[in-house]
Amino acid sequence: MGRQKASEGKTIGGADARLVEMFFEMMQAERGASKNTIDAYFRDLRDYTAFLRTRQRSLETAAAADIRKYLGLIASEGLAETTAARRLSSLRQLHQFLFAEGLRPDDPSAAIEGPKRPRSLPRTLSVEEVDRLLEAARLCAGRSASGAAEAELRLAYKNARTVCLLELLYATGLRVSELVSLPLRAVTGEARLILVKGKGNKERTVPLTEAARDAVYLYLPLRAEKAGEGNPWLFPSRGKEPHLTRHRFAQILKDVAREAGIDARQVSPHVLRHAFASHLLANGADLRSLQKLLGHADISTTQIYTHVLEERLRTLVETHHPLAKRF
Repeated sequence: MGRQKASEGKTIGGADARLVEMFFEMMQAERGASKNTIDAYFRDLRDYTAFLRTRQRSLETAAAADIRKYLGLIASEGLAETTAARRLSSLRQLHQFLFAEGLRPDDPSAAIEGPKRPRSLPRTLSVEEVDRLLEAARLCAGRSASGAAEAELRLAYKNARTVCLLELLYATGLRVSELVSLPLRAVTGEARLILVKGKGNKERTVPLTEAARDAVYLYLPLRAEKAGEGNPWLFPSRGKEPHLTRHRFAQILKDVAREAGIDARQVSPHVLRHAFASHLLANGADLRSLQKLLGHADISTTQIYTHVLEERLRTLVETHHPLAKRF
């Protein structure tokens, strides 16, 4: 008898359900994933987690051998190579997310080879587009609310927070989870450097630009007046989370993108992190320094930005070199 098709189940069960939900929250907040995309991922991951349960495994305990066995079984069902590749991509991205968020200590999918495909370059923004984003945020911060003093304070606080978030992100290249969870003590004193706790609780020191420091100094008095004493977070929240959520920040960033006349679908916190990295590299930063700033454990992760730079240089030559137009 063949295995029961895992996709016949309607839900993802147990602790796996919460982990998949967290993954989807990230997909929607940071990548702007549509409902259809989420539905497709859900079907793939429902099948995968159901298979794991037949082996008394979960997303937290799955090993590379389990993934290989799963891929072998779906291949035996006669699925198209593209479908099998998509399923591998779905579970790989999920495991990469769990590892990146410290929800498990390793990524079992890293050892799995899939079909050879052209390496996709990270989406990023030009220097001019980042300038437009920052300028739009500053213009919003310059507006005042009409009416009660409380409304004016609330608007001033939110706008100063937006400027601070964007300036900090572009100045440091922090992961969005690192940014929104910065403690208030990270920017005390002169705030020329901030101490960041990244993946695996590893700490790194990241310098701030003058523009980022100015944004922090303008934001802090409003934060103190709005949030009061005793809140330990730089970007506090009154919601379920004690600090601003990654999802809310992604929404704020898309609002600023619209103000700047930039397609909001092309903008996310991770895209701004990519812009930080590619712009530094384009201006002479070395890979080792960039690796430390980004908090990458392996320099091979950082090397993707060399491909971004190479692609831009190739496009520049093809577009502007006089000899390129002769052929």
